[in-house]
Amino acid sequence: MKKITTHIKLFFGLAALAFATSCAPQLDELTPSAGSNADFTKYVAIGNSLTAGFADNGLYLAGQQVAYPNLIAEQMQKFGGAVGFNSPFFSAEQSDGTGYMRLTALVNGSPVIEMVPAQAVRSESPLLFTKYLDPITNLGVPGMRLDMMGIQGYGSAAGNPYFERLLPDASTLTTTYLSYASSQNHTFFSFWLGNNDVLGYATNGAVTTNSTNRLTTTTEFTALYTAFIGSLVTNGRKGVVATIPDVTSIPYFNTVTRVALLAAVNAVAPAPVADLYIATKTTPRAATDKDKFILTFSSIAGNLLGSTANSPYPYGLHPLNPIEDQYVLDESEQATVATRVVEFNDVIKKVASDNDLAVADAYAFLNRVKSGIVVNGVNVSSSYITGNAFSLDGVHLTPLGNALTANLFIDAINAKYKSTIPKVDVSLYRGVIMPN
Repeated sequence: MKKITTHIKLFFGLAALAFATSCAPQLDELTPSAGSNADFTKYVAIGNSLTAGFADNGLYLAGQQVAYPNLIAEQMQKFGGAVGFNSPFFSAEQSDGTGYMRLTALVNGSPVIEMVPAQAVRSESPLLFTKYLDPITNLGVPGMRLDMMGIQGYGSAAGNPYFERLLPDASTLTTTYLSYASSQNHTFFSFWLGNNDVLGYATNGAVTTNSTNRLTTTTEFTALYTAFIGSLVTNGRKGVVATIPDVTSIPYFNTVTRVALLAAVNAVAPAPVADLYIATKTTPRAATDKDKFILTFSSIAGNLLGSTANSPYPYGLHPLNPIEDQYVLDESEQATVATRVVEFNDVIKKVASDNDLAVADAYAFLNRVKSGIVVNGVNVSSSYITGNAFSLDGVHLTPLGNALTANLFIDAINAKYKSTIPKVDVSLYRGVIMPN
């Protein structure tokens, strides 16, 4: 078959973003109190990009400001907790941070997205960001994995640039994230790590190419998680841990579908196309509706799907030129990921029980979000753009998603420690910014 097109548009059928306004927000009426079972004086937040406020495929000031730990800290401060809580914000002059995605238009239901340039890059090669060396209590580091927590040099120029920006030059080669996080003299902590030990593998189509996309074993996870929590609970310190979401429930895996891709192909094909072909760990085969194409394949498909530029066979439309394995999470790979997430969550709950810690069940909550919920009159789901919970990268949270997550943590803390931390008013926080 000849080349079909190099600019296939993928129509996701995005509806107009709607907020229900018939219901006024109902917040818990209570007197803010720490209770007597935990000390919230110095609250520290330990985690990865979700904790840092990463959103829209970037770390920038507006996202940092509404990171869920910051919202939790604001509520704790109503009774004297979270004293001096501080995040490594980019300055107002460098508010665009590392750069981020922005929705500029919806054309026939298809999103048009541009990248806002970075403002806080101090070196392009290696990539390094503006340093922030003041004391902080939001310790979220994008990209952090449990299996990286004890590696010396992970905070160096050759390691993680988000961690490097938090460390003095003299200690980037020697400070581990474990030692950094556990030496804060905290009285209370939140802990949400482990996502990336599965997510990196899944977002690369279950293809392992380096340390950031390998699938951590359950044995490793158990040892690392137990050790990290053990370092945080010394001297009777309390905290809250969160379970790992079902990573395949996020928009990143549920937006680009086989049906949508075939429809785009057939809109311009000279003859009907019945199948897409994908590579697997064994042999190429026709894709099914159970296969999950990753979100970023949409841009690749628009330029390549059906092309014969580098092969006599049209890309993705013939078993001899299939869509690469890294762009698709097939049914068996999904099962592997799902099993590992359940195993990891069993570990998290056991370690929490052993150390008498609260558990925020993000796994259960985000599975409910996937089906759609209404919160204070706002429709929330895991639909891309219109679902309000996830930002434009399809993985990280919107301000509204962060507010809901903060309340998930607050509910868990209050239930465990008999505190009365007020809930966040989620009606004050937005979903995706829609174009004018």
